[in-house]
Amino acid sequence: MKRLLIPASAFALVLAIAGGADAAKHAKGGYAGQELSGKAHVTLTEARAIALKARAGAITDQELEKEGGGSGLRYSFDIKADGHVYEVGVDASDGRVLENKAEGAHPD
Repeated sequence: MKRLLIPASAFALVLAIAGGADAAKHAKGGYAGQELSGKAHVTLTEARAIALKARAGAITDQELEKEGGGSGLRYSFDIKADGHVYEVGVDASDGRVLENKAEGAHPD
């Protein structure tokens, strides 16, 4: 049986074509809104720890976004726990948990 090895760059290209620029960014270890990280006082690593303390589970998506509430800049995490997906928002300025609720039928 022959093994087919796909270089990482080819994999990223396939992701970019299939899922747009955000998929390629995630393949490289990036995240949506990463360009805003210079304005954040809390790092992604710190925000992930805060979110997982507020809602234990597995992070399935993460982004940094401008959104009302708190400082106006927040990390948003989708966390899968107990068969449900929860959205946990962490203020990128001071680390406060701004949101911790189950995703509705039509998530963002």
